[in-house]
Amino acid sequence: MSVEPRSETAAGAEGLSAIRDRPREAIIGFDFDGTLSPIVDDPADARAHPGVVPALRRIAPLIGTVAVITGRPAATAVEAGGFADLTGLVILGQYGRERWENGVLQAPEPPPGVAEARAKLPQILANAPEGVAIEDKGLALAVHTRRAAEPQVALERLRSLVEALAERTGLAVEPGRYVLELRPPGMDKGAALRALAAERGASAVLFAGDDLGDLAAYDAIDALRKEGTPGVKVCSSSDEVTALAERADLVVDGPPGVVALIERLADELE
Repeated sequence: MSVEPRSETAAGAEGLSAIRDRPREAIIGFDFDGTLSPIVDDPADARAHPGVVPALRRIAPLIGTVAVITGRPAATAVEAGGFADLTGLVILGQYGRERWENGVLQAPEPPPGVAEARAKLPQILANAPEGVAIEDKGLALAVHTRRAAEPQVALERLRSLVEALAERTGLAVEPGRYVLELRPPGMDKGAALRALAAERGASAVLFAGDDLGDLAAYDAIDALRKEGTPGVKVCSSSDEVTALAERADLVVDGPPGVVALIERLADELE
């Protein structure tokens, strides 16, 4: 039997207890990159940690809703995660604008500003440092600097250019781990998590993330707590981002730690 997961905060302990007491009405949600998948230089190479699918397959029948909430397109997350044959899994892609469930994908048309940014972004980055890359997510565009010789320097150099483009095209800029993402305003993981919690009538909510874009989900859990729904904020820790660990109820050691947490919860619920 694995060791029981323990929160470092009283509110987190209450959330874990609520999940154990009424698991069939609870939601457990996860970011993908850096949480279920190790961070890699090229986002196209990302794959879920080998223990993720077995752990999710084990816990899905025990929990009301298991969700992946990611900035990636939902179909991309399904492929990268190896989730295609997982039943009982909801994937909210593009920060909740897309939804994959039971093999069915629901995806809206991208707003006009995305097309304009797609056309202009390569011109703006024409003189960017070597290694800077654009990731087209369909409903959003990401500028990655991880493969540049000096990733943080490149990020700061490009920030004002990307922000200016966002202002012209009516998009928002979301910073992350050596990435600047252009996306329609109002798209965030907190709104996606709150909508899912309302839809499912969640008795408790857990969310695990690793990057700045996951702070919105933490905000959502804080708001749900004030409204009477217990919650747990889990940080998949890294040396690159510390803001989540400072606000988390429970800190685990990257994707392997997230897998271990899922396994421990499954041990208890079984």
